Amino acid sequence: MSSTFTRDTGVRPTGPPPRARSSAEDDEAELVRGLRAADQDAFAAVYRRWGPLVHTMATRSLGDSHEAEDVTQQVFLGAWRGRDGYHPERGSLGGWLVGITRRKIVDALAARTRRPTPHDTVGQGDEDLVGRPAAAPDDVLDRVLLVDALSRLPRSQREVLCMAFYQDLTQAGIAERTGLPLGTVKSHTRRGLHRLRTAIGQGVRTEPQG
Repeated sequence: MSSTFTRDTGVRPTGPPPRARSSAEDDEAELVRGLRAADQDAFAAVYRRWGPLVHTMATRSLGDSHEAEDVTQQVFLGAWRGRDGYHPERGSLGGWLVGITRRKIVDALAARTRRPTPHDTVGQGDEDLVGRPAAAPDDVLDRVLLVDALSRLPRSQREVLCMAFYQDLTQAGIAERTGLPLGTVKSHTRRGLHRLRTAIGQGVRTEPQG
């Protein structure tokens, strides 16, 4: 509204003036665009900014830095898989991650009631809190991307690679464990690794396979 109109009518403009966006808001908006576009550099930046907060929340709630690292990985795996579900108009990216963290902490606490608790873990909260630092960002990001990519492989390839990665079995050992011909195991391994390299290298999301 012009100053002339104000002088002539005595009516002053109402409402606050538009607020200029801060550089922090611009940075976050750029991260959100990159994350939703499956840009791994943006994902790495998101982790480096909020990973320490997530890990600290988990450690304080769980009292165990090892378990907190698992929760941290689950939080960012959930964020990576659910990135299309984040809507900036509903809240900040940090607030969204905190919400995921709280849910994962609740899940971790609930899981404790379903398994025996070693007596020697009692009273270790303070030591764990100031003990081992959070995992290196690249380690967590690599694990998140690997778990996500593995989950989207065909079941036959996923099972073979999980046995190789997590059980440290040789191809001959996998063949013996599963009853599959060794040539089939080698084929599943070769094709699965190729798909993993492509998925992790390009950050392309595909639907999980049966």
